[in-house]
Amino acid sequence: MTRFRPCIDLHAGQVKQIVGGTLSTKESDLKINYVSKHPAEYFAKLYRDASLLGAHVIMLGPGNEEAAKAALAAWPGHLQVGGGITNANAKEWIEAGAERVIITSFLFPNGQFSLERLQSVLASLGNDKSKLVIDLSCRRKDDTWFVAMNKWQTITEMEITKESIIMLEPYCSEFLIHAADNEGLQQGIDTELVTMLAEWCSIPVTYAGGARTVEDLDLVKKCSNGKVDLTIGSALDIFGGNGAKFDDCVRWNQVNASS
Repeated sequence: MTRFRPCIDLHAGQVKQIVGGTLSTKESDLKINYVSKHPAEYFAKLYRDASLLGAHVIMLGPGNEEAAKAALAAWPGHLQVGGGITNANAKEWIEAGAERVIITSFLFPNGQFSLERLQSVLASLGNDKSKLVIDLSCRRKDDTWFVAMNKWQTITEMEITKESIIMLEPYCSEFLIHAADNEGLQQGIDTELVTMLAEWCSIPVTYAGGARTVEDLDLVKKCSNGKVDLTIGSALDIFGGNGAKFDDCVRWNQVNASS
């Protein structure tokens, strides 16, 4: 059943909410919605106290490792971590307290999908796919969706289709999919993508991008027949937003847990 899943987005060691499409190596291009005065572990404890499972910690570029590890230490075994994950460090992040690791860019050398790299990450985790989440964050191109990597700036050759989902599912336990063109804009979710994900995916999938209010949880529940989870970021009051209250999202989960 659809549930609200929280996030901790890290940039330069701080918890921030960023317009996803503006992430690049040029600081002048970056559009930041919010910078928190609280450290990452504050939010980990907040989610722990609210029993919000499946939260993801995303490291947007370098300089975030210390903050990410502090979050993991605050709630060991219950947070997913992504951003710069490879076959060389995936196991280390699990040992540091991550419930699962999330991978994207490492799977796409030069924008081309590498099954060998995916298998190497899984092997580093003892072939335990319950420890692995594949991030298929995407951007629209030619009226369809293609996986985007390198902080969502590079569009890869992989189109998100029923066939690509079926090909990847045996290697992971969940998918995380940011609609990067919607991320941070609070202009509405991509309901077409949510509907397709529900149709194509047979394992848990979390959608992020464009959510504005608690009512978007009802919308995702309806569009996906309860199969897709939703992350709300910039609209949340804990991230400086005024569209959705964190406590209302927690309450929504509680009310809908058995429905």
